[in-house]
Parts: sequence; structure tokens; C-alpha cells
Amino acid sequence: MLLSEFDFDLPEELIALRPAVPRDSARLLVSQPGQMIEDSVVSALPGFLRAGDVLIFNDTRTIAASLKATRAPRGPIGGPVQIDLNLHQRVDEASWKAFARPAKRVAIGDVLDLAQDLRAEVIDLGEGGEVTLRFSVAGDALAQAIGRVGAMPLPPYIARKRDIDDQDAEDYQTVYARAEGSVATPTAGLHFTPDLLAALDAAGIERHWVTLHVGAGTFLPVKVDKIEDHVMHSEYYEVSQQTAQAIARAKAEGRRVIAVGTTSLRTLETIGQSDGRIKAGSGDTAIFITPGYRFKVVDGLMTNFHLPKSTLLMLVGALIGMEGLRSVYRHAIESRYRFYSYGDASLLWKADPF
Repeated sequence: MLLSEFDFDLPEELIALRPAVPRDSARLLVSQPGQMIEDSVVSALPGFLRAGDVLIFNDTRTIAASLKATRAPRGPIGGPVQIDLNLHQRVDEASWKAFARPAKRVAIGDVLDLAQDLRAEVIDLGEGGEVTLRFSVAGDALAQAIGRVGAMPLPPYIARKRDIDDQDAEDYQTVYARAEGSVATPTAGLHFTPDLLAALDAAGIERHWVTLHVGAGTFLPVKVDKIEDHVMHSEYYEVSQQTAQAIARAKAEGRRVIAVGTTSLRTLETIGQSDGRIKAGSGDTAIFITPGYRFKVVDGLMTNFHLPKSTLLMLVGALIGMEGLRSVYRHAIESRYRFYSYGDASLLWKADPF
């Protein structure tokens, strides 16, 4: 398929710069095969589900991966240089890969000052502004230092329009975040509140957890004309035996499994086996889901509205079909839904019969 098939025009004013308050007051578009699109709100989600349905959440916790550093002058001429860093992949207890801006002002051997007690040496250079940094502290001490001096890594389309502030530390984190390690938040989960989770429990909806640590690759644009030529980034996931068994039991009993967010969906389709088994465990996944993919686990998806030409849009097209994708996004734009990380949500059912 061609990348151009996943392009669309989005009015700039529909890009949300702040989330709905309260979280579950965001709008919810509901799309089922063969039915009219329905407009609702996230707090009404339990009414669109059945007792026995299984919701799968990603419990990753986002770190303060946006950092500001200073590179000392290299000689007697010139002054210090300000460098913006966005961590995107941990290498070991003391090292991270990051994207640096301006990358041309950074060289191997440079020492970057981030705080009085935190420095990082540039030990390698990659493509597209990527650098590998070795920090002056390691392990828990490094995690605490990053949390102290960093800011939430808001997507570029928000950060270009306003400054990151203290409110984002709360807004850009799910209420159930537990396992620290993401450098971008699984944003479908931002809509859930304790009250909504309690309402799901009361309605007999099962809730289970997976972990997928979201990398900055989620923001990288697809640059090839044919989508099959795109190389997907890899991300680390963990699925417990308890969650795997709960999913397997639901599938055996004909109950529906709904992923909350594309990260949960990619994790579920990674652990689903061709023979129908659900395999617990951990590892890296670079699964790339595009139209024509046959889903092994997921029956439905709750997700936000995604960027044009993105791998996430391709995933949605695989789930609901290309005509369904065009219909949903046309309706969302015409109905003035709010887009992207802080925007509204959709509940989408697989185009194939359950």
C-alpha cells in the first residue's frame, strides 16, 4: 500500500493542547461494523461493553525524558551551547540513547551538564540526531536525577505550541501507571478516572494489565512511499502469566478482548500465537500492523485520533478496514473531535465477525 492512502487534512484548531477536565468527560466516537457512527462521552464507556468483556490496559509509567543540557565551550572562542535532549531508549544502568537538538553542535567526547550533580558524556552518534549518553550516576540514582531535572516528553505538535509545565506532570500520566520506563504516554489510558474504573467493575467488565514501554519511535514519521518498506521501531513488553491466562480463558469462552490503546493492542498481537495460544513473557516487539493483517487476539480497540501517515493510523485501518478508517476520520473532523495525545477517544470494533 502507498503512504498517501493514509494522509488527510486536519484543521490546526482540532489539535488538543490540554486534556478534557475531568478526564472521562472527553468525547467518545463509537464505530461498529454495519452501524451508524455514534457520538458519546468516555464516561459512558461501560454502556457500550458487555459483562464478561475484557479490557487490557498498558500500565507503563512515563519518565521525565525531556532534558535541557549545556555543552561547555570547546575552546577560547565562543560560549556554552544549550542542547535539548529527549531520552528514548535505555542502554544500561548508566546509559541512554537520546535525540539531541541541535545535533550538529554535539560530538563524541562532549560532556553535557544537566544539573550541579548530573552530567552526561556523549559516547556515540547515530542518525537523525541520535546520541548515546553515559551519565555520571547510574541505576536508581540516575532515575531519581532524571525525575528531578527532566520534564514530561510531550509530543512535538504540543511542545511547539506551548511550554511544558507542572500540570503536564499529572495530565500526561495515566492514573494506573506503575512500571516506569516509557518516554511517551499510552494516551488512550489518559481518559480513565477512578470513578470510571469502578463503573467498569460494577458492570462486570474484566480489567487486566500488560506493560509496553513506549519509545520515541512512536513519533517518528514514515518516510517511505510503500508502507511495507517501513522499518518499525522495537519496544520492550512484559505480560504476566495471570494476564495471559485471563485472555486465553476469555477467547475460549467467546468473550471479547478490547485493547485500551495501540500499545496494548501491539502487545496482545505479539503474544498471540498462530495456534491460538496466548504466550506470557517479556521481550522486544517490532510488530507492524497494516491493512491485511489477521488479528489473533483483539476484538476491539479504544484509541485516540492519530497523525496522518502514521503507523498508528495504519493499525487502525487494519482493524476496521480502509473504508471504515476513512468514514471514522471524516466523521471525527466534521464533528469537531479533538485530535492526538490530549484529544478525544474512539471505540472501534474489528471489521471481521467476532
